Amino acid sequence: MRILQAGATGLVGGRLLPMLLAGGHEVVSLGRRPCGVAHPALREVTTDFTAIASPGPADAAICALGTTMAKAGSQAAFRAVDEAAVLAFAKAAHEGGCRRFLAVSAVGADPGARAFYSRVKGEVEAALGRIGFDRLDLMQPGLIIGPRAERRPAEAIAQTLAPLLDVALVGGLARFRSIPADDVARAMAALLQAQGNGVFIHHYREMRALSAA
Repeated sequence: MRILQAGATGLVGGRLLPMLLAGGHEVVSLGRRPCGVAHPALREVTTDFTAIASPGPADAAICALGTTMAKAGSQAAFRAVDEAAVLAFAKAAHEGGCRRFLAVSAVGADPGARAFYSRVKGEVEAALGRIGFDRLDLMQPGLIIGPRAERRPAEAIAQTLAPLLDVALVGGLARFRSIPADDVARAMAALLQAQGNGVFIHHYREMRALSAA
């Protein structure tokens, strides 16, 4: 398959890229900076997502773009990445003929949420659904576990405490459990083989099952 990927330098995207290449896919990686991977089946395109052009036809597009409020510094800067860049990539992919889109969102995403972070994630999910993809897969992880390139002290503490807190999240609350970045990446790679059209939301249990398969 020919895959378009945005966010290959991030926590999930950085783990997904080698999985895609090892799986025999041709990957076009779009980002603001090089991902630092050399492979004959990889083509890198450095782009400004505010003015992204259609990257051409592809079988699927995968978006792992995202930041945090702490790193962004303001609500406007957060929206520039988690909303504007994500939707610009999705629209460019669709205009190029791509009919399948996968994106990393977040648990609790809801356009009606009072919390800014969850509201933006929900608004983006709704906007993605209106673009017109035949199949849209939305990953809704809780805290994503794994080492990040940048220093995030608060998140590092949360990652340390997560295994202790996860055991209390049972039943419907299991969707809020933390999940390794590798599991999210493997789940997305597995979904490239999924059949059927529509919008599909994947929480903790679904992602772990897809990863294990």
